[in-house]
Amino acid sequence: MSLNNGKIIDSISGNVFKTEMNANPISPIVYCADPTAVEYNGRLYVYGTNDHEQYDNSDHNSYEFIKSFVVFSTEDMANWVYHGTINVGEIAPWIINSWAPSIVSRVEEDGLTHFYLYFSNSGAGVGVITSTDPLGPWNDPLGKPLIYQNMPGLKNCPAPFDPGACIDGDGVGWLSFGGGVPSHGEEIHSHVPKIVRLGKDMVSLDSEFVSIDAPYFFEASELNFVDGTYYYTFCNDWQDRSNWDRDDIPAPPTCSMAYFTTKTPLDADSWKYRGAYLYNAGDSGMRWCNNHTHFLDYKGTYYVIHHTMILEELQKKEGGFRSIMVDKLPIDTKTGEIQLIPATNEGVAQIESYDPYSDSIGSVIFTSADIGFEGDFNPASKSLAKGAWIYIKGADFSKGASEFVAKVKGRGTIEARLDDVNSEAVAAVKFDCEEYTNIRSAAFAKIENGKHDIYLLFSDKDIMLKSWTFFTE
Repeated sequence: MSLNNGKIIDSISGNVFKTEMNANPISPIVYCADPTAVEYNGRLYVYGTNDHEQYDNSDHNSYEFIKSFVVFSTEDMANWVYHGTINVGEIAPWIINSWAPSIVSRVEEDGLTHFYLYFSNSGAGVGVITSTDPLGPWNDPLGKPLIYQNMPGLKNCPAPFDPGACIDGDGVGWLSFGGGVPSHGEEIHSHVPKIVRLGKDMVSLDSEFVSIDAPYFFEASELNFVDGTYYYTFCNDWQDRSNWDRDDIPAPPTCSMAYFTTKTPLDADSWKYRGAYLYNAGDSGMRWCNNHTHFLDYKGTYYVIHHTMILEELQKKEGGFRSIMVDKLPIDTKTGEIQLIPATNEGVAQIESYDPYSDSIGSVIFTSADIGFEGDFNPASKSLAKGAWIYIKGADFSKGASEFVAKVKGRGTIEARLDDVNSEAVAAVKFDCEEYTNIRSAAFAKIENGKHDIYLLFSDKDIMLKSWTFFTE
C-alpha cells in the first residue's frame, strides 16, 4: 500500500499542538471563544468570537479589535471545516465590537430557514444579523441595536450584553442578556440578568424585561429549550464563596457555569436554581479564564460547547486568547439535572466516519502542523513551512481508492499518507501553478477497503490546498 518510489517528501513538521489523540480544541489554528451552534441539513455549524482578529492586532486579548465571528462546521464531531469569518463590522458598521454570538433558526412563511444571529455590541448592547443560509450572506435588519443601555423599561443592567437566544416548541423566540455590577452593590443577588420575549419577527421585543436572580452572576447568559423546559445558563463570578446563603445546594465553584430551569420564563419566581454544571478551566487542570457555554442535541447526543485557553497554553504563549472546546453534557432531560463536569482536552468521540469521496474543502482539519488559511470564505489551507501537514480522522474507504485529486496553487508536492504521518505515500500530486488547478495523482497505490486516517503532507512553504477528493476505479 505505497507508491513505487515510497516517499517524495522527507521533511515532516513537528509543530503540532493538538495531538491526534485529543479532540479539543476544535481548531488547532484559530483562536476563538463564546461558542454558539445551530444544526442545518444534518450538519452542525458553530460560531464564535474571533479572538484571532485580536491576536493579529495585539499581543493581549482586550477584545477591542474584534468585529467578526468565526464559523466552523462538522458532521462527525471530529473533523471541522473552517469556513472563515463573518465581518460584522461591514454588515453593521454602527457596531463598537462583535462578541459572544447566539444563533437560532426557524422555517418562516416563505418556506426558507431563517437564521438569527444575536451578538454583543461590545458591552453596550445587543445587535442582530440575519440570513437564509448558515454561511450567509448576512443582513442587518435594524441598522441599530436591538438592546441598548438605559433603553425604556431596562433597569439594573449596567452592561446589557452576552445575548442568549432560543426558540421554544411553539415557535416563540426568547432572549436573555446582561452583565456588570449593580449600583446597590449586592454581592450574591444582583438581579442583573434579564429575559424578554421576542416579537414574531425575531428582531423586536414583545414583553417587559424580567430579572433572573442568578447568584454570583458574572456574564455569559445563554438559553436552551429542551423537551418543554427552558434552561438559562450563566458564568459565575470570581468572588469568595464564604457568604453563600443556601443550605440545600452547594455554592458554585469559582467562575464555573451554572443554570436555572423553568416552564414559564416571564415569571421571575418560577426560575429554579439548579447549581453548577461545568467547572472552570482552572479547576479542570488548565489555565483559569472566563467561560461561555451553549449546549445542544446533535444526532442523539447532548454536547456542551465552551472555551478555554488550552491552545495558547500548549503553544507556550500568554495573551488571553481562547479556544472553542466540546465535551459531552450529562443531562437528564426528564428531571432537568445536569452533572457537574470538568473541561477536558480529550473532548468527544468521532460519531461517524469521514467520507473521503466527497469534495472536501481544503480547510477541513482534525489537527495539523504549520498550517494556516488563505482567503475569507471557505479558505484554502496554506503551508507555513516545509513539511507542514493536515490530519483527517477516521475516513471510510469502503470502496477502496485508486486516484487522488487536489485543487492547488503554488509550487511543490502534496502527498497523501494513511494512518501514520511517517508512512509511505499512497498518492502524490506535483504542481507549479499560479492559479488554483485540479491536479491528479501521477501515481497511486491502490487503497484496500477499510477505515484510515489521512495525512496530507506539503513539501514546501506557501502551498495552497483549496479542495481534495479520492476516487475509486
